[in-house]
Amino acid sequence: MNTPGAPARTSVEYLLGLGDDALVAAQRLGEWVTVAPELEEDVALANIALDQLGAARLLLGYAGELEGAGRDEDALAYLRSDREYRNCLLVELPNGDFATTMAKLLLLSAYQLPLYAALSVGADERLAAIAGKARKEVAYHLDHASLWTVRLGDGTEESHRRMQAAVDELWPYTVELFAADPAAPVDPAGLRSAFLANVEPVLETATLDRPADGWGPDGGRAGLHTEHLSYLLAEMQVLHRAHPGARW
Repeated sequence: MNTPGAPARTSVEYLLGLGDDALVAAQRLGEWVTVAPELEEDVALANIALDQLGAARLLLGYAGELEGAGRDEDALAYLRSDREYRNCLLVELPNGDFATTMAKLLLLSAYQLPLYAALSVGADERLAAIAGKARKEVAYHLDHASLWTVRLGDGTEESHRRMQAAVDELWPYTVELFAADPAAPVDPAGLRSAFLANVEPVLETATLDRPADGWGPDGGRAGLHTEHLSYLLAEMQVLHRAHPGARW
């Protein structure tokens, strides 16, 4: 249900997809705190996670208002099951090694940057404001991931092997990002050229091969997730569910 004055094309489901992408990405990145390869990277990944969490709060809060069912950002984050989450499959995959995390961040931020740029000039002023703020943050995320991709891809034989393996493993999950979505105010397919323009030069500089396009797993937007999301949500939601209504 939309509130009066809100553009009809901004649906609750679409906002949940954006918010869940950011929330789950933040949770995964937060898992690196204290175990990143170096102290400076602990801080960097924590800050990126907080950026994603901030976007998630704004998006889920807006979704809750449009839904009109009395659910705020906390209820949407902590009291939904995995089948009710609408995030893409890419963000819920395990961190793996550091190369995998950097490859995932590269692909996610290369997608989010043109997405937020398009939404920031859209008809929905509330969503445009959220996207405008997030776009600036995601530009840094893309730069950070790009630097590490080049450093690892064009580094030692072992770091190159791991970075190429990570890109090969994750590339099929990008197909879902550009699937048709009638609820989207921005055509997902139209974002793919900008995504490739962000990714391909980085892979080339990193001496990495771009995987061939083909079939990719999907279903995340419809609530069909991998088993990994259930474990992630169990850890993320346990305190809130154990102490419902608690205030700190």
